[in-house]
Amino acid sequence: MPIYEYQCQSCGHEHEALQKLSAEPLVVCPACSKPELMKKISAAGFRLKGSGWYETDFKSGAKKNVAGEASCSSSGGCPEGGCKS
Repeated sequence: MPIYEYQCQSCGHEHEALQKLSAEPLVVCPACSKPELMKKISAAGFRLKGSGWYETDFKSGAKKNVAGEASCSSSGGCPEGGCKS
């Protein structure tokens, strides 16, 4: 379930609510009880970046860190402490 951010147009109170996608938006402010609550537009709190988060998930054995091995060999050297392969 996503977390939605709301802000009251009357008192300025900011509120977060964990709601289903199909749930109706909240309208009553929990601070001042006026029907002035508006949903805010905000960015996600995380970012999936790099060579692919899925690439390193659910791997086992020597293939645990595929992204790390690729960057080690392509850079022409191993990181401090050496390669684990």
